Amino acid sequence: MSLSIAASTQDLSPETVFSLLERVRSKRPRVHAITNTVAQGFTANVLLALGAVPSMTIAPEEVQSFAASADALLINLGTLDNSRRLTIPIAIDAAKEAGRPVAIDPVFADRSPQRCAYAKELLQTRPSLVRANETEMAALFDTRADVDALISEGTVFAVTGEEDQIEGRGDDYRLRNGHPLLARVTATGCAGGAVLAAFASVEPDTALAAASGLSVFNIAGEIAASRSGGPGSLVAELLDTLYSLTARDIESRLQMG
Repeated sequence: MSLSIAASTQDLSPETVFSLLERVRSKRPRVHAITNTVAQGFTANVLLALGAVPSMTIAPEEVQSFAASADALLINLGTLDNSRRLTIPIAIDAAKEAGRPVAIDPVFADRSPQRCAYAKELLQTRPSLVRANETEMAALFDTRADVDALISEGTVFAVTGEEDQIEGRGDDYRLRNGHPLLARVTATGCAGGAVLAAFASVEPDTALAAASGLSVFNIAGEIAASRSGGPGSLVAELLDTLYSLTARDIESRLQMG
């Protein structure tokens, strides 16, 4: 199911996007990421290049303290093993009690009925942000009304695709940055979810934070792809570009649908 609604894309200025990037760089928010095993190292490096500070423990005896003391929590279902099933609810409860934004990335919810059911349970916690692709959205929601119900309660959706759509209460951003080469490196989408969590930690308008964070990550991906010779060198170029991204880079490349 697509989040196709009347076009009402808000003005998202390059100045605003860069301002939020600078806020991340200056505040160095701590993001606790319970993510999949394939994505852990890359996600940590992306957060560090961005200016944030990652932590990733899934130990049940530790995660409550880590989640409560972090500035944002990311839940990624890429490898949904028993340890993560046990740890995730503890982390969400701790983050919400501490007033921290919670981002959920229901990776491959369309590939397993058990995973889809678990993701639906997590959505009942009313997360701050859900990042998903259209196939995952179709598995999670039967009707548009189900999406609207969560939006009305404050959840923001960032649905990625050829045109990215970010929607919250009264907000609708349509963005068109990115590069196909990003899909040829594992965990780029997972790391992108961590970037959105970092931005949500410094900006209370979650839809604006998601639109800005996604723009930064995808613009960096475009620049990295233009400098790389393929997937291998893309990784290094992406990290370097996130570290050095300038206001001029954003101004020259920001594309809205």
